[in-house]
Amino acid sequence: MSESKRYLDLMIQFVQQGGVVALSFMDDSQHSFKTDTTIVTRADKAVSRLAHDLLKDVLSEPGHLLIDEEDPKIAGYLDQKLLEATEYIFAVDPIDGTRLYANRLPTFGISIGLLKDLKPWMGVVYFPVLKELFYCDGNDSYYVQNAFTKEENKCRIVPLDEEITAKSLFYCNDTFFRRFAWSDPTFHILIQACAVVNLLWPAIGRGCGCFLRSSLWDFAGSWPILRSAGLDLRSATSGKVMEKIDANLFNREPKPWELKEYYLISSARNYGIIKSKLVELSAK
Repeated sequence: MSESKRYLDLMIQFVQQGGVVALSFMDDSQHSFKTDTTIVTRADKAVSRLAHDLLKDVLSEPGHLLIDEEDPKIAGYLDQKLLEATEYIFAVDPIDGTRLYANRLPTFGISIGLLKDLKPWMGVVYFPVLKELFYCDGNDSYYVQNAFTKEENKCRIVPLDEEITAKSLFYCNDTFFRRFAWSDPTFHILIQACAVVNLLWPAIGRGCGCFLRSSLWDFAGSWPILRSAGLDLRSATSGKVMEKIDANLFNREPKPWELKEYYLISSARNYGIIKSKLVELSAK
C-alpha cells in the first residue's frame, strides 16, 4: 500500500466513524464551556479520542505529529524547530461548528488535514447530517454526495473563478465585524458559524470566497481541497498567499494556534474585488 493511500484510508475512516459518534450524541450533546467561553460537547471529546486511537500506530513512527483542538498540550507544539523537524503533521477538528452542533443544526463538520513538510497535502472533511464528503488524496480533490451510502455520487473538484454578481455570496464569521464593515448592498455576506462550511462551499460553487481568522485545525483539512478549486488563503492586508505553516503566523496567547492575521479565501482575480468591499473599522 502506498504512503498516501495508507494515510487517506485512515483519514476517511476517522471522519466516517466520527460522524457516527457525532450523530449518536446529537440529541444529548452535554455541552459545557471552556475557559475562553467556546463550547465543547461530549462528541468533541469522543471524536478526539477516536483520532488518537486510529492514528496511534502512525504517530508512533518518527516524523509524525497530531495537533488536535481538544489536546491540552497543543501550545507546546507551537515551536518552529519542532515543526520543521516533523515531516507529517495531522491537524484535527473533532467537531467544527460546535455551537451549531450543540443546537442540533446540520451544518457542522468533522475535519482532518495532513501537512507534509509544513505544506497542505491531504485533507478530509465530512458533514454527517448532510452526508457530504470532501477530500484531497494528495493530488486531486473530490466532492461526494450521499457519502458512505450505496447512492454515493462523486465528482472531481476543479478550479473555479466565479464572477461576482448580485447572486454571489461571501462567507464570514462574527469576528469579521470586529474589524470590518461591508460596503456592497448587492453582493451579500452570509454567516454560517462553521469554518469548514465557509471554506468548502466556495470550492464547489456555493459562493465566491470567505473571510477567515481561526486556528490551524479549522482550515487544515480544507486547505488542500480549496487549492484544487483555485482558491488560496491570502492576507487581508498584504494579499500574500499562505503557502505553508510557520509558528510566527499564529498567536501563542490567549489562543494558541489562532492566526494573527485576517485572511481572504478567493481566486486571484476576485481577491481585489472582495477586498474593495471591506471597510476597515480599526487597526486593532
